Amino acid sequence: MNYGRKTPSSYRSNHSVHSHATTGRSGLSRSTKSLRIPWYQRPLVKNNQYINIQKGAIIMGTLSIFIALFTIGFGIFDLYCYSMAAPGSTHYGYYIISYEFVYVGNNHVRNVLVVFALFSVLAAAVIFVTSIMLIVALRKEYESKVVPWLWSYGAFLGFRFFAFLFFAIVNDLIFFYNIAMTMLWIIIIAVSIYGWLVVYSLYLELSNLTKLEDLAHLRMGTMQSLNASAMQSLAGSRPTTPHSTVSTMPVSSIH
Repeated sequence: MNYGRKTPSSYRSNHSVHSHATTGRSGLSRSTKSLRIPWYQRPLVKNNQYINIQKGAIIMGTLSIFIALFTIGFGIFDLYCYSMAAPGSTHYGYYIISYEFVYVGNNHVRNVLVVFALFSVLAAAVIFVTSIMLIVALRKEYESKVVPWLWSYGAFLGFRFFAFLFFAIVNDLIFFYNIAMTMLWIIIIAVSIYGWLVVYSLYLELSNLTKLEDLAHLRMGTMQSLNASAMQSLAGSRPTTPHSTVSTMPVSSIH
């Protein structure tokens, strides 16, 4: 049984899912205690006076769209610069951009930089799509549709971290473009890691809340089944019971 979407009234942004478990009925609380949650499935960021994780997750989803567009734009620009500043190429005319900042050393290192730029553009296109899915999923509280963004953005951060390190090591940090890109990606990676943790924490709270709702529906269904069985048992019993003097026969049949 899976009730994927929760109504807005069923999720309280100011309280975590653990508060729902402790303030419920005693029977439900005893049942939830039997669900042992591993440490990696516990929310890493919780609501406090400084942050609301539901709003923070939506902000991170919006920010990831701009990060994807930023990566696509500068990835294409890097590929253009590598093609224009290829070793042995000669260009004539007036150019606005000086390509002195472009790496022109070892050919293998240059090829790695080109691969990083190309795959950054492709990965950013995936992030753009999953970020839109994330915003829609957060507004409608479909926690299952948050998973693609978590996996794709986590892989994107890991890939961009190694690409950033390689870029900062092999390029000369005496040019403004190289310095600016290095500083910007330090900020982007730091903010993105915290934002990913916020979205992951909200996903865990929604998932745990779904489990509690499923458990509550299961208990209600069990109780209804028991009540229905009891009523059928009483309806099929004999008119008079051997252990009671109270008759259960209809009044019209008593003379």
